[in-house]
Amino acid sequence: MDIRRLTDTISVAPQIEPEDLRAIADLGFVAVIDNRPDDEVGPGHSSERMSQLAADAGLRFAYVPVHPGQFSTALIDAFAAALAEAEGPVLAYCRSGTRSATVWALSKAGQLPAQDIIATAAAAGYDLSNIRPYLA
Repeated sequence: MDIRRLTDTISVAPQIEPEDLRAIADLGFVAVIDNRPDDEVGPGHSSERMSQLAADAGLRFAYVPVHPGQFSTALIDAFAAALAEAEGPVLAYCRSGTRSATVWALSKAGQLPAQDIIATAAAAGYDLSNIRPYLA
C-alpha cells in the first residue's frame, strides 16, 4: 500500500486491495472513502465488496465516486460529510490518489489558505496547483 498522509485526519492512496482493509484498520484508520467509480474496477474491487470487507475489518466505509474532472458541490459535500462522520483517521483512495487528494482540497476551500492546501498535497506527492483558482 502506498498511503500518503495529508493531515492527522486524512490520508490518500492509490487503489487498495481487498486484503489491505484489515491492515488499514490495524494502522489506526477508522474509515475508508472509496473515490473510485465502480465502472473503473472489476467485481473484486467494487464498492459493494469493499464495503463488506471494510465492515468485517471494523472500518466505516463511504462510497463517494469521483469521475475524472467532475467535482460537483454535492460530491465535495458528500466527501466532507464522510470525513466529518468518521471521528478518527480516514483513508481515501482512487486509481492514483489524485482524485482523493483533489476532492479533499476542494472540501477545504475557504477553510484553509489555498497555498497551505496546495503545499499539503505537494508534500504528499500531489501537484494540485492547477486547482488554485477553485481554492480561493
